[in-house]
Amino acid sequence: MDGQLVSQATKDELKIRVRQLANEGKKIPHLAAILVGNNGASETYVGSKVRTCEEIGFNSTLVRLDENISEHKLLGAIEDLNLENSVDGILVQLPLPSGISEQKVIEAIDPAKDVDGFHPVNAGKMVQGMPTFLPATPYGIMLLLEYYKIDTKGMNAVVIGRSNIVGRPMSILLSQAASRGNCTVTLCHSHTRNIADICRGADLIVAALGRPGYLRGDMVREGAVVIDVGISRVPDPSKKRGYSIKGDVNYEEVAPKCSYITPVPGGVGPMTIAALMKNTFHACLARN
Repeated sequence: MDGQLVSQATKDELKIRVRQLANEGKKIPHLAAILVGNNGASETYVGSKVRTCEEIGFNSTLVRLDENISEHKLLGAIEDLNLENSVDGILVQLPLPSGISEQKVIEAIDPAKDVDGFHPVNAGKMVQGMPTFLPATPYGIMLLLEYYKIDTKGMNAVVIGRSNIVGRPMSILLSQAASRGNCTVTLCHSHTRNIADICRGADLIVAALGRPGYLRGDMVREGAVVIDVGISRVPDPSKKRGYSIKGDVNYEEVAPKCSYITPVPGGVGPMTIAALMKNTFHACLARN
């Protein structure tokens, strides 16, 4: 499954809809991102989101804050954006410096502007199957399944990893009574016994545990659909930058057995940003 291709199709659709808004004199979506400190990976991710806003035609604001900022001041910066009527979506790039509670920061964002889909209000709506902002990575995966018309009804699905950002919401979305749901889902984690046996019985596997090459060929049955969410920097002296990007799936072993598989890079990553843009667009429509 080509995440670059599907992401571009999603962005092209949003470009058209933004032009329609502009032609009708309506408000253009505006995404505000807060970046604390100068973490290299975070700089890359935020920069990609800002460039995507420009490509689609969204307005964007990048708020840079010192890594030594107090939690109180960070919460104040979020409240300023909550009150700024021109801003439709707010994201705070994670991880945050030690001493700042990620949970307090997430809960400080206005749920109507929480385009990352992490706020407990939006998480609760997702659990109940209500319209809401879905976490961007699980949402992007659902968009991939939809684009490739993968019929998940009745599938045995295995999600490896139980984070609030990917694993848990992914298990909920796959089990819901929806066009790309209706799976029987097993959520595996570090205390799960016999993970290899469980995976071998799966029609669909989502690997989201952050361990490069964890899912191997002997853990996957013929014809399975495999979604690789992992993205890790692995030392590689043969590369100019000194590392390679690897997923949680041993691609060389697993890919020949799959009906569909996402590569790393170029799979789930681009879809996460595309899903974030869709959330921002819908936030703008809902608020205006």
